[in-house]
Amino acid sequence: MANYSHKTVILKHLLIDSKKQIGLKFSPDKMIHLVLKNIEGIKWSKEFNLAYILNTKENLNTIFDEFKGVAWVNATHFLDTKTKFDDNEHLNLDWYREKIKHDGTDFPDLFLKKLETKQYAKNTARVYISMFERFMAYHKHYKLIDINELMISEYLNLLAKSGKSNSFLNQMINSIKFYYEVVLRMPNRFYLIDRPIKEQKLPKVISKAEVKQMINITTNIKHKCIISLLYSSGLRKSELLNLKISDIDSKRMVVTVLSSKGKKDRITILSKATLSDLRKYYTEWEPKEYLFEGANGGKYSATSVLLIVKNAAKNAGINRVVTPHMLRHSFATHLLEADTDLRYIQVLLGHSSTRTTEIYTQVAVN
Repeated sequence: MANYSHKTVILKHLLIDSKKQIGLKFSPDKMIHLVLKNIEGIKWSKEFNLAYILNTKENLNTIFDEFKGVAWVNATHFLDTKTKFDDNEHLNLDWYREKIKHDGTDFPDLFLKKLETKQYAKNTARVYISMFERFMAYHKHYKLIDINELMISEYLNLLAKSGKSNSFLNQMINSIKFYYEVVLRMPNRFYLIDRPIKEQKLPKVISKAEVKQMINITTNIKHKCIISLLYSSGLRKSELLNLKISDIDSKRMVVTVLSSKGKKDRITILSKATLSDLRKYYTEWEPKEYLFEGANGGKYSATSVLLIVKNAAKNAGINRVVTPHMLRHSFATHLLEADTDLRYIQVLLGHSSTRTTEIYTQVAVN
């Protein structure tokens, strides 16, 4: 349908009359209104300025079915997507429990248990804990349950005035919402808190000639394969490190990426030149499980990958720091410059929406 890509319905958790509801947020649109009229049980909340319906599996499926071909249903913040990653299988926060026990700090253990139960990434857990410590320290004269939305808005405003970055403010909001909405199951307690406008930074890329020079100048076959795969398959650093030998399919010329960002699997392309180098590398290094392994086996280190890319760029005469993610950005940009369909690039990169992929149109040279 026309303008499908511009119509979006965002799902939100609501608690109305002590019952969990599915909130539907959208910009005024005739087609969306018509669809809503056909969904039995839809109501309107003046308080939240949202359409809503009882939160059941059947109603959730109905929403997806009814809006299919009409609007994109964004359930990113509605569905439980924070799941464990392969390199974070056993998040254990006992180290922090010992710390606060020693320091005499009063931190809600339910907060820690929920992080462990849901197996959040270690870095995310550390950030949430650190931010919530700050939040609690500022409101030390109040019980957490008595802190209202106005008080939190004033606190965030104070942080903004003190010069805290948008990233810092978003992390603070995430930690606060995690406690009240996830730990205490109060889904709409702080719904009206505004997030800072996200700064849209254009992806940094390098030219095809520069990528080629980085690969050609690298004599270590293992290092060459790492650079080649990051670029020619559009891999994230973590995806590269998680690759198993069996993920390389030379018959179909594809790379299978398992449990990538958002716990999604995908298939991306494998170039002939990279496959040729991989065969030489395999014969010479004989990896056992992971495609790239450390000296004592197991996954190769992320720090090593960063240094390999950085040094290759320096040796290639590129006068700026090049990161693994810049190679992924360059992969997408070069495909776009070669008139590759945006939807195809989206699939190769593993983006949930073409809107994420569209940012490359701003750096591509046509």
